[in-house]
Order: sequence, then C-alpha cells, then structure tokens
Amino acid sequence: MSGGTPKGKSSAARGRRMAEKSRPRREAQPEIITDDPHADIGVEARLVAGILLNAALEKRTGLDEALSQSPAKDLAGPDRAFARAVAMAALRRLGEIDQILDRRLQKAPPAPVRTILRVALAQTLVLGTPAFAAVSTAVKLAERDAKTRPYKNLVNAVLRGVDRDGPGLTTAESNLPDWLAARWKATYGEANLIGLALATRDEPATDLSAKPGVDLDVLAQDVEGEVLPGGTVRTGKRGDVAGWPGFEAGDWWVQDAAAAVPARLLGAKSGETVLDMCAAPGGKTLQLAAAGAEVTALDRSAARLKRLKQNFDRTGLPVEVVAVPAEDWEDDRTFDAVLLDAPCTATGTYRRNPEVLRATRPAEVAKLADVQHRLLDVAADKVKSGGRLVYCVCSLEREEGETQIIAFLRRNPAFRTVAAVPAEIGAPDEALTAEGWLRILPSQWAERGGVDGFFAARLERIAD
Repeated sequence: MSGGTPKGKSSAARGRRMAEKSRPRREAQPEIITDDPHADIGVEARLVAGILLNAALEKRTGLDEALSQSPAKDLAGPDRAFARAVAMAALRRLGEIDQILDRRLQKAPPAPVRTILRVALAQTLVLGTPAFAAVSTAVKLAERDAKTRPYKNLVNAVLRGVDRDGPGLTTAESNLPDWLAARWKATYGEANLIGLALATRDEPATDLSAKPGVDLDVLAQDVEGEVLPGGTVRTGKRGDVAGWPGFEAGDWWVQDAAAAVPARLLGAKSGETVLDMCAAPGGKTLQLAAAGAEVTALDRSAARLKRLKQNFDRTGLPVEVVAVPAEDWEDDRTFDAVLLDAPCTATGTYRRNPEVLRATRPAEVAKLADVQHRLLDVAADKVKSGGRLVYCVCSLEREEGETQIIAFLRRNPAFRTVAAVPAEIGAPDEALTAEGWLRILPSQWAERGGVDGFFAARLERIAD
C-alpha cells in the first residue's frame, strides 16, 4: 500500500479482505463527569442520540440544528457530548451496523426500533460502552413509546445476541451510499474505493494552521501533536479547542491539512492584493492575510461572515469583509491573485462530516456544477494581467473539479495551468494529476491519519 491506498488487483483483494474482516474499532468516549466512571449516563442521552442521527440522515445541516434545539440543548454538557458522539459513531459506521442488524432481523422493524438498535450498536461496537448499559437503556427506550413497546423483547434479543456471538463480518464499503460508491469506483478504481471506504470509519484528528512567527514544534508539543508537511499541526487531543494553549492569543485556527493547501497553492505575497471569493468561514482567508497580503473577503452570507470576523478579531489579522453574492458585487477592482473556494457537495469532507454521505443527492452535483461554472467566470474577470487564480472544491466529484477546469480553459484562452508542486505546499505526492492539478483523496496520507478530499488547480492569466 502507498499512502494507505491499495494498488493493483492483488492489493485490492487484500484490502477487501481487510475491510470485510475488520471489526469496527472502538473509539474513545468523551469524558463523562460522574461519581462512578462506569455508571450509565441515562436514557435521555440515548434518546437524543437517535434524534441527532435521524436529523443528520434527513438533511445536511440536520444534526447541528437538532443540537441547538430541545431536547438536545436541555441536556447537561457531558450528556450532550455523549449523545453527539454516539450519533456521529452511528453515522460513520451506518452501513456496517445495518449489515449486523439485517443478519439478525427476519423482517424490517419500524424505523424507531431500528434507530434504537443503531444507537445501541454504535455504543458497544464503536465507543466501547459496556454492553449491559447499552442493552438496558435500549430496552428502556423501547418501553417508553407505544409504537416501540411491542418490540422491546426483540431489541433485547438482538443486542444480547450480538454481544454474545460478536458482530460477524462487515464491509467498510457498506458505509458508502450505493450511488456514491458506484461513482467513486468508476472514477478512482476499486482499490481506491476500498481506501475511501476505510476512511469513513474513524473520527479524524484536529488540524491547526498557525500564524507566521509561531514556533510549530512548540505548538505541536503544547497540543500533544506533530507537524505535518506544509506546516499544519495535527493533534489527537479532544475537547473544547478554546481552552488549548495559544487559542486566546490567536496563534492558530482549526483547519484540515487539505483545506490549507489551496491558499498555499495561490502563493500570496506581502503587499499583493488578493480576493477570497466565497470566503466564509475564513480559514483560507486567515492564511492569505497571515502571508501579508491585502485581502478582500467576499461571501454572500453575512451570518457566516460573523464567524470569519470573530477569527480575525482573535488573531489580529487585517481583512476587508464584503457581504454580497459574488455575481452581484459591483466593484471594478482587479487583483494580483484570486482564490475561489466554490460552493460544492462537500463529499470530500465525510471524515469530519459523515452526514454529507447520506444527505447529498445526485441532482445536487449538476446543480452546483452550474453555480461553479458561473463563479469561475466572475473570478476570471477579477484577475489582473499576469495574475493568478486558484479554483478549489472539497468535493470528490469530477463534475465539480476536473471537468470545471477543462471547460473553463476552453472558454478562457487567456488562462493557462501552472502546475502544482505538492512538496512545496504540504500536499500528498500522489495527489498531483497529469495536468498539474491536485486531486487529494481522503485515503491519502493514511499512515498520518488521512486528509479531507479536495480538488485544486492554479491558473495564470497570460500577461498582455
């Protein structure tokens, strides 16, 4: 394997056997404050976990919205954190959990019963919750509602059977929706599909981007992490980042290692004028300002720009913020460099946001590709002669990445590709395409814990 991705037919077969035989790895639970470290934290937290799980399956923003509403917001902090951890574990391993259940269920139970079973198995098989606690609370949940009460014995029997006999064989590929698995197999091949599927299973580490002048080795030591190629600091530390060393001082911000690549690819220099289109929530904007550029951050969402402003206030980096849709922005300025991180399906972010796998629909790909097409042409008009344009999306769909740049170059002969050099910008070597673009896959850098999926291309307007 290279970068954790199997290559070749025999390696693909070995990778498939690994996927089939791997028992879901147990992840650490969030700390629960209680007199008894083994005490059951209650039925309510499990109930909320099911609500969060179903909300995430219904729509992309469902989990966060449900967290901000009752009954989730009414839970004590540790219980609320536990409920979220259970829901996320169930989302990451949903296909495998359903494989286990389907082998033990003669016919499909009502949806609320399946939710109870999913929540219980996420606890025992992923989070390491003692089986007696998960089974007991699952039965209590079933007893609470008239629709699920007739199935309490079934819930008890299924869960005790899994605990007694083990989960059996599961396939990581089952965690991917069928339509996405088919697309990714056709685009990236079966061996890469296995690597992409394996990347669904575990919660990723937290990545930090630091301001210039911050000693990366010291920061890595402070947060119990390591420095990755390109300068990202990666840590397995959990909890509220606001309490970590250097946060209040504005020394760093949270940003996936792959998400930091496009701004490095743009290569903004001190004194240059830079336009960051679709800037919120602002991680890339912070990178550009930290490089010394005069940055204009443009985004259609004033609400999303509030978070960007908070980060700039904390870090003390200067930026001009404009809340207006890019296509409606009436400003004649052109810039030395333009970064377009376009709206997309975000299918490359499933390591951190597993709900995107279930919430994304095939029709969204074509719809967003049309938006990206228009925004690319707007961005091109803002680039000075001899200036640079970087286009990127956190999507694994070719229609949102490679196809966009192919079409753009055909209709904009004044632009040409400037090939990326992965080693200079902290990107995996295998991400470089034959055209000089970057196609970063979540299966890459597996030995370091993986990265989010991204496409990025650097273009240059040919000087007049």
